[in-house]
Amino acid sequence: MTRLPISEIIKNIKKEIIFEAVSEDYSFTIKIDKYVPYACGAVHHGHQFRRELWNNCLHTEYDRWFEEDPCTKEFVKTHPIVIAGCDSRFEYDLNRDPSNAIYEDAWGKKLWKTPLDEKNKRKSLSKHDAFYTVVHALIKKLEEKFEHVIVYDMHSYNWKRWDREVPVINLGTSNIDNQRFGHFVETWRESLSNLKLPHAIESTSKINDTFQGNGYFLKYITSNFTNTLVLATEFKKIYCDELEQIIFPEVVHAIEQQLQSKIKEHAEEFVKAHK
Repeated sequence: MTRLPISEIIKNIKKEIIFEAVSEDYSFTIKIDKYVPYACGAVHHGHQFRRELWNNCLHTEYDRWFEEDPCTKEFVKTHPIVIAGCDSRFEYDLNRDPSNAIYEDAWGKKLWKTPLDEKNKRKSLSKHDAFYTVVHALIKKLEEKFEHVIVYDMHSYNWKRWDREVPVINLGTSNIDNQRFGHFVETWRESLSNLKLPHAIESTSKINDTFQGNGYFLKYITSNFTNTLVLATEFKKIYCDELEQIIFPEVVHAIEQQLQSKIKEHAEEFVKAHK
């Protein structure tokens, strides 16, 4: 991996160069092992939180971790194209539009002792903008090369705050063209329902049961690229103890190993159908 400015990352994409890089400000990573018609994203994977914000933040490090999506990059790390956030959503949320990306409160609790000044807001939003500049260049290149593209938008969610049974995997589809792409939503849901997980965890999967797919990553790509399907895929945090902040590596490994084939097979089905 190398450290690159945004201009160099975009230049590499336009020239179809194989590379792995972290952005110059360390806000996100991108890996392209091969130019293929599918990509994986993990926008909430990051946990970094600028030191200059620490003393002004009312949320603890654990509070932030609890609402982030740890390991979601690891789920898809072996795939040819992976882009993932490094920074915590508590600094700026890549899955919200720029005007709402910086929280004033988070999950019912005020975030800042004193409101952030404009300098700090601009610093964070510049990273948000840089990320989407690269996303745009990436999807533009893939659509130019393959015409139809599919993006696996990986997330996780806390299940212990729900007062009912919730699925291990939820697909959010309210902002995609379901008439056009509904078949591929269903085949992805069915494939995920067949995951084999440790500790006799049943791999249930549903559509729009807990979340509806309202994230900005999905909306941005969908509104700018008519031939790209984004599948917002939320894993219930069965791969960690969300209250004790303990990761279960055997569960993470099981998910990652099976997604190696499941994502590839599903993407191949999508591409074949659009030839």
